[in-house]
Amino acid sequence: MNSKQSQAQGFGRRQFFGFAGAAAVTALATGQAKAQPGGGNVNSEGAAMHTGNGEWTYDIVQGWGQLPAGTSFGGTHGGIATDKAGHVYVSTQSETGVLVYGQDGVLLKTIAHDFPEVHSMVYAEEDGEEYLYTTVQKGTPKENWLFVKFKTDGTVVQKITAPAEAGFKEPNEWKLTAAVPGPDGSIFIANGYGDSRLFQFDKKGNFKKSYGGKGHTEGLFDCNHGVSVDTRYDQPLMLICDRENRRLCHFDFDGKFVRTVTQHLRRPCQISFHGDFAVISELEGRVTILDKDNTPVAFLGDNPQKSQWANYKVEPGAITTASFSAAHGVHIDKNANIYVSDWNETGRITKLARVTA
Repeated sequence: MNSKQSQAQGFGRRQFFGFAGAAAVTALATGQAKAQPGGGNVNSEGAAMHTGNGEWTYDIVQGWGQLPAGTSFGGTHGGIATDKAGHVYVSTQSETGVLVYGQDGVLLKTIAHDFPEVHSMVYAEEDGEEYLYTTVQKGTPKENWLFVKFKTDGTVVQKITAPAEAGFKEPNEWKLTAAVPGPDGSIFIANGYGDSRLFQFDKKGNFKKSYGGKGHTEGLFDCNHGVSVDTRYDQPLMLICDRENRRLCHFDFDGKFVRTVTQHLRRPCQISFHGDFAVISELEGRVTILDKDNTPVAFLGDNPQKSQWANYKVEPGAITTASFSAAHGVHIDKNANIYVSDWNETGRITKLARVTA
């Protein structure tokens, strides 16, 4: 996925499509599934369709995120976050900017219109203020590939561009994919679409160090695509999606490689945490939930059609509601509801509501 592939193509009044679990594939394929106003998809016997298993079983929230008439946006090659009030932020690939929804899926407003291609978003609360740490592929005018820290109303409070200390000779060597704040206020930025280094800046945006680089051995990356702060253990660590090496890696906040957490994933993109569990979006048509031992405990929306995996051109209507085509953005909220955006030129976002006893 490069910047050329991810050009925005807007569209008007299109409803996002949800999905169900693998058990629902047959009903959808045979036309036995039907829609129920205000609820999820159901089969001919009226039973709700689910995805996942055990305590990680989910209902589809049908029609969540439908746009008002006349509102348009491009693809959903980006991230998802929620704030303290539970508002859901979804980045798009158009001048519409970042969409802000209520929990019910009603669009409340849009922000960040000067940055039409926000690739990643991480929420942080600092001294009572709420912020979004983002990486931006495209801004206006001509502000491409930069880190931007926003207030949740879209007010820009900080920008970081390619540091001279990086030694880049060409502007296109700086292609950011993720950013997170460290415990001491440092800012860590992944140059995943560039040279796969991890850069550290102080809280004022001054360059400190760089780590890693492109490669396949431990401690190196082949597209460090997503970065999250993992607080499940005694020592906070960065958990990094080493996408093209198909693995997750732990680094400490001194930039030292700690361990490979898990391997053989389907091109992991982003990570979100709920207690001791990590939710991983995978570009090859799946979301995986890991426990504290980083063992898979559930798979969501596993797509059996490999031709749709990481296929930017596939139409959302061609993807069964049981599947993802290219799970890119993922977020799990405080109630364990999960939001997923597919990498798709016309946009696809799904809310899954956790089934409770």
